[in-house]
Amino acid sequence: METLEFQSEARQLLQLMIHSIYSNKDTFLRELVSNASDALDKLRLESFRDKDMQVDVDDLHIVIESDPAERTLTVRDNGIGMTREDVVRLIGTIAKSGTAEFLHKLKEQQSSSASDLIGQFGIGFYSSFMVADKVTLVTKFPHAEKGVRWESTGESTYTIEDVDDAPQGTSVTLHLKPSDDEDKLPDYTEPAKIREIVKRYSDFITWPVRLGGEEINSRKALWARPASEVTEEEYAEFYRHISHDWNAPLETIRMQAEGTFEYQALLFLPAQAPLDLFMRDSKRGVQLYVKRVFIMEDCAELMPEYLRFVKGVVDAADLSLNVSREILQQDRQIQLMRRRLVKKVLSSIKALQSSRADDYAKLWREVGAAIKEGLLSDFDNRDAILEICSFASTHSEDALTTLADYVSRMKEGQEHIYYMTGDSRSAVEHSPHMEALRAKGFEVLILTDPIDEMWVDSVPSFDGKPFQSVAKGQVDLETDEEKSANEAKAAEFADLLTWMGEQLAEDVKEVRLSSRLTTSPACVVGDAHDITPTLEKMYKAMGQELPKIKRILELNPAHPLVEGLHKAFADGERDSLAGTAELIHGLALLAEGGELADPSRFVKLVADRLQRTF
Repeated sequence: METLEFQSEARQLLQLMIHSIYSNKDTFLRELVSNASDALDKLRLESFRDKDMQVDVDDLHIVIESDPAERTLTVRDNGIGMTREDVVRLIGTIAKSGTAEFLHKLKEQQSSSASDLIGQFGIGFYSSFMVADKVTLVTKFPHAEKGVRWESTGESTYTIEDVDDAPQGTSVTLHLKPSDDEDKLPDYTEPAKIREIVKRYSDFITWPVRLGGEEINSRKALWARPASEVTEEEYAEFYRHISHDWNAPLETIRMQAEGTFEYQALLFLPAQAPLDLFMRDSKRGVQLYVKRVFIMEDCAELMPEYLRFVKGVVDAADLSLNVSREILQQDRQIQLMRRRLVKKVLSSIKALQSSRADDYAKLWREVGAAIKEGLLSDFDNRDAILEICSFASTHSEDALTTLADYVSRMKEGQEHIYYMTGDSRSAVEHSPHMEALRAKGFEVLILTDPIDEMWVDSVPSFDGKPFQSVAKGQVDLETDEEKSANEAKAAEFADLLTWMGEQLAEDVKEVRLSSRLTTSPACVVGDAHDITPTLEKMYKAMGQELPKIKRILELNPAHPLVEGLHKAFADGERDSLAGTAELIHGLALLAEGGELADPSRFVKLVADRLQRTF
């Protein structure tokens, strides 16, 4: 026998479990049954894949045994089991459970909502310590010569040893605490209580759950039952089982296809985004079944990456039980299913948008940034995705707007949907690029998600209205009279603009007068097809070096600083104005949150100019 110490964060987690951060202690049994069901699924799948695996799959099941005299409760399965290394890695250290992130999140939330986090981190096994003083786990992996016994009281250490006579699968024995009505701790050795919990949480498990030789779950696949016979609570429990999310789903989606290719689908939209939504190794949420036999947990071929938050099952009638990912990638029927599933999910979100605005707003707040990824990858459904998108805009400080609503508010004669990307709403609102649009009452979309920097350049229009960045290209806001006046002003400033372009040639491609400024002296803008400074930073952060991108410096001819510069230039003071040209360019960069190429030189120029004022 070997005694090992828990990972420090695992010790903290165990103490939280022992002091009951679950509001409902019954859920410990649901977690153990769910883990056992997963083990049976995995063994069944491995038996299809590995024909040499010497395992008995004729009677896969889960058994619950209680001993009132010894005050023990055991949950046993004859599933895949674990090796000694698995036990240490998955239970001793909780290395894959995101414990540090869990504890961090826990500190941020009120204790009343702490239990909502547990399922999301996949650490439900440790809920056993809410009701038990000691937990004993015995497990055997099919190819292992010996089994493994793990035991802990939930303190700082656990013991682990090899056992010779372990049966196939895993058993978890809880040495129960005394029942305590005041602490809402029932007697979990009572058969009636066990039946009640299994019926409530695990009735839909596809494997038999037995108590005293009696099967106590119905094993009816929810997706195969008529919708009229399934309650919202049954849907919610099934969702929790497959998603490890403690919340109820925001929306339930059912599909049934008949004819040449038959399948059933039961999908869910979450009320809260999965915690791995933007992690590199995040999984898709759709499981694949064939004739109610579990085949694959995260079937990427059934749902595109931008809809990875969708959870659920798809049960096909005509696929091989031995289907592989390589086969799925080439299967025409799978591709057809994927197209139909995607359209159904997008239309369901559209229905939420029109009929349950609060629920739609909650969904968009949680997963909207992921949905927008589809604008870059799913060209067939781009219009449908645009229709369900919402954006911040200058129309409201709080409420988001759809593109359809934006278009309905466009000013007479307005041809473009104006937008600006940036790090934050404040940065966009205070940008010089917004001045003329604000003064003339044009609405501007405020796009601050990193993905916004990319999709806006690849999506040309919505409802026939082209997208136009207010920080790139020419923004045509002028009346005919204003255009005539500005043309005259441009001719007047022509020599100054040419001279400044030569002075700043290393940093800018052109200097011109601006129609987008009203109060600032200058701004820098990109050509219509240039990447934005924010996107340039993103590429560099990823280690991709880009050639230097020169931008355009625009001057406000009505600003006193620019007027003074023009006058001094006309009076022949050109030698002393080179520094002023650099200062104006630097001010324009700083105004948009950009970075100066040589901050120390800029500071020296400012100091010199200030010194001359005394």
